[in-house]
Amino acid sequence: MKVISDQSLPEHIAFLSPQLVDDVPEGEAFWLSYCEGRLALCQPKKIGPIVVDFVGGKSRHRRLQGGGKGQAVSKACGLVQRRDLDILDATAGMGGDGFVLASLGAKLTSLERNPVVYSLLADGFYRLNQATDSSLKAIADRWQLLNQSASDYLAGSPKHDVVYLDPMFPARKKEKAAVAKEMVAFHSLVGADEDADALLAPALECARFRVVVKRPKIAPLLAGKQPDLQLVGKSSRFDVYTKAKIVAD
Repeated sequence: MKVISDQSLPEHIAFLSPQLVDDVPEGEAFWLSYCEGRLALCQPKKIGPIVVDFVGGKSRHRRLQGGGKGQAVSKACGLVQRRDLDILDATAGMGGDGFVLASLGAKLTSLERNPVVYSLLADGFYRLNQATDSSLKAIADRWQLLNQSASDYLAGSPKHDVVYLDPMFPARKKEKAAVAKEMVAFHSLVGADEDADALLAPALECARFRVVVKRPKIAPLLAGKQPDLQLVGKSSRFDVYTKAKIVAD
């Protein structure tokens, strides 16, 4: 994907340098733009730039006023019982849920295989690491990002307390305006994770305590396997596959 910038790219996204161009690529559905210290995903019409921002915006609101450990993703992953869990976020996406888990105390490893999405995350990570707020620095210290597919990573037989899967599901015909901008772009760029069913078995091998799968409320079960517990919200649900009880420290 082409990158527009009027300056050299900083070290954390220097791997994009071979794609640098001077102007908006004609006929391109997407391009990246580096301006004012931020990398953004751009489209030619309707949808504005999409930036991964872990310091301000939605992330700041969610960190300060999002409900803490009472949030569904926290309950599903077991942070209510123990806050320092070692969690593998195997399908990071834009990093929203990962940020919540890390902000609540989890030691987090996030995987993202799509090179464009990874570059946006890497830029967001860089700015998170540059933050002067000590609480943000603590989040950054607990969180690592890898440009790797979940299937390749899990093939190495790693061990984590919890494995969190949020595979891309085929786009719904109607999306709420609040989520439409990112989701429309995401579905167009990444597409559905057709290999998602194959991740459940190795994820269960990897997890010491549980595997958590986030799905749209109406979506079928991953790999057709019935979970031990479901937390169901208005538009999504968390399917929890337990292996052992999480004991508080």
